[in-house]
Amino acid sequence: MNNQTMTLEEIRLAGIEVLSKHLGPVGMVRFLQQSETGWGNYTEERHKWLGDPDLKILAKEIQENTPPNNNKNITNHST
Repeated sequence: MNNQTMTLEEIRLAGIEVLSKHLGPVGMVRFLQQSETGWGNYTEERHKWLGDPDLKILAKEIQENTPPNNNKNITNHST
């Protein structure tokens, strides 16, 4: 099949076949996970999730939900 006349779907399927043949199923998945481009508009969706938060309110919520660090005075006694 001539890659000049292949559709994008045909190219994608041929690529997956080659990756699977040469890397095995696990290697193929690992490769694809590295090069996944995602979809949608993250910035637009993020604004829907978060709205327009106030920085002072966010900082206060973080401080209220952060457990105290009780290990400040512990020293490392390993030799």
